[in-house]
Amino acid sequence: MKVLVANRGEIACRVMRTLREMGIASVAVHSDVDRGAPHTWIADEAVELGDARSYLDIAAVIGAAKKTGATMIHPGYGFLSQSAPFASACRDAGITFIGPSPEAMVALADKRGSRRTAEEQGVPVVPGERDCDTLDAVKAATDKIGFPILIKAAGGGGGKGMRLVAGAAELAEAFEAAKRESASSFNDDRLIVEKVIHPARHIEVQILGDGKDAVALAERECSLQRRYQKVIEEGPSLAISAKTRQGLFESAVKLARATKYANAGTVEFLIGPDGQHYFLEVNARIQVEHPVTEMVLGLDLVKLQVEIAQGGKLPAPPWRRGHAIEARLNAEDPYGGFLPQSGRVLMLEWPHIPQVRIDSGIREGGEIQPFYDPLLAKIIALGEDREQARRRLVEALRETTLLGVTTNQPFLLQVLESEMFMRGETYTTTLESMEWKEPPVPEFVAAAAKRAMAVKAASGESGPADRHSPWTGSFGR
Repeated sequence: MKVLVANRGEIACRVMRTLREMGIASVAVHSDVDRGAPHTWIADEAVELGDARSYLDIAAVIGAAKKTGATMIHPGYGFLSQSAPFASACRDAGITFIGPSPEAMVALADKRGSRRTAEEQGVPVVPGERDCDTLDAVKAATDKIGFPILIKAAGGGGGKGMRLVAGAAELAEAFEAAKRESASSFNDDRLIVEKVIHPARHIEVQILGDGKDAVALAERECSLQRRYQKVIEEGPSLAISAKTRQGLFESAVKLARATKYANAGTVEFLIGPDGQHYFLEVNARIQVEHPVTEMVLGLDLVKLQVEIAQGGKLPAPPWRRGHAIEARLNAEDPYGGFLPQSGRVLMLEWPHIPQVRIDSGIREGGEIQPFYDPLLAKIIALGEDREQARRRLVEALRETTLLGVTTNQPFLLQVLESEMFMRGETYTTTLESMEWKEPPVPEFVAAAAKRAMAVKAASGESGPADRHSPWTGSFGR
């Protein structure tokens, strides 16, 4: 058996490590700008696909699998992971796709289709309308549900094609902007409209299905978001009751059974101030934050994905053990509009702390490319309770050294050490409702940067510089 991993970065590295533990050969694919990236040398074989966008080239990925004799493909997350045409192409080529069927993807991955499925199964949905492709249709929807509303792309996610509308005066402009962005991002300008639930918590349920039955393993709290992008995730959620948790699990399993869902997936919900849950969407793949569930349950979800794809049985939900919190370490400037950053990693050292896990796809001396998602690594801490997990994660972030590229590391520490986080007052609007000021740079970091700049100047070294890097920023003036 041989598995091709159709992805890059930390998720490709994470999948390959499990394959190695299972004694399964792995194949990496990479673009021309990713030559020598960590996932290419963790794998047993590597195939170059083409330019920076080639991870989206279905024919090239299938061709790489055939060339290397790979019998299975793991898509990771992002790129082609929720592409029904890609899953179909794998099936047509006689290659096992480690994920749900194309039919299940169509039924669940599309917001319009998944909302229809939820309504048919009696799963509560956010008040709204599925078919809002014209301004008149959007106006009719708002007349029914009232403001504020969210206009959403039906065929995509990640916050793209999404606009918050507070009143009628903003409606026409928001509609046109959402339609343009949806068409540009997904080649699909269909829209849906939903009522804004406020204040809301974002809770997701990890499911596994085998095409006949399904189980809900655990929930994750993902309320801390910025521009609809998750920042910190944790599990279990301490903000919901046992009754609400049971309702979430039952709704998630209903959707999976109704669509004959096979493999790993995540069903996402909003929880209103009254404790009512509302279905949002299904991510028909492994999630970025899946380590939270793995840490709490002691499972390897990637291993289970491979086993289910081979016809294996669903596991019985194991006992929970404590609390886990994950922080996403991104190459971005949190005090400069969260603009993505790129450049060379000049120094890298991860912490070595019990019950702390690092999922990374970078190395010292490697280049952070501007072509891809800014996620560099995930740092996950497990504790006997939430406070112990929080303290461990804070310690791990403090002991992480990553120089050469600006990251959101200080912002993550600010969030984790804030009163709102310690009290568990985490809602979908919390981060953007607060002001986050840039903390002062520690003296020892400034001194180290000055010494490095002096050495660089004395050696006559030159080359492209990241103006946001601590090596060329305020310390180089």
